[in-house]
Amino acid sequence: MDKPTPKFTKPAGQEPRDTSSKLSRQWTAVQDAAQAVAMMAGLAPEKPSSKIRNFPALIKDVEGWRLELAKSHIADMSAMMQPGVAALLAVNARGQDATAAALTLWREYHAAREAVLALLPETGKMGPPRSA
Repeated sequence: MDKPTPKFTKPAGQEPRDTSSKLSRQWTAVQDAAQAVAMMAGLAPEKPSSKIRNFPALIKDVEGWRLELAKSHIADMSAMMQPGVAALLAVNARGQDATAAALTLWREYHAAREAVLALLPETGKMGPPRSA
């Protein structure tokens, strides 16, 4: 009699451990790209708020649709910024003014960032609720 072959799949609802670190790396890369875009647009450097700096840590505590939507939005932001920054660098390399294009990309990034940050639940003055 043949033994059944074991299935090496993850239980439903269990995500890989590196999901939060991947999200954090993507978020950081998008923020770095945005700073470069702001510089090319001639904008003053933006001092990131604690909500922006701590977004990956704050969103990992959120479950369900908000977390999935945040992951999707961050991936979309990354997909938007990569070719945008490459195009701006190419324009600069040709010696042309990329200020208007950089400002347009910055505005798109800013709107996308605000939409992602809106996925965080409201917190009180003491920060998000934590459980032991």
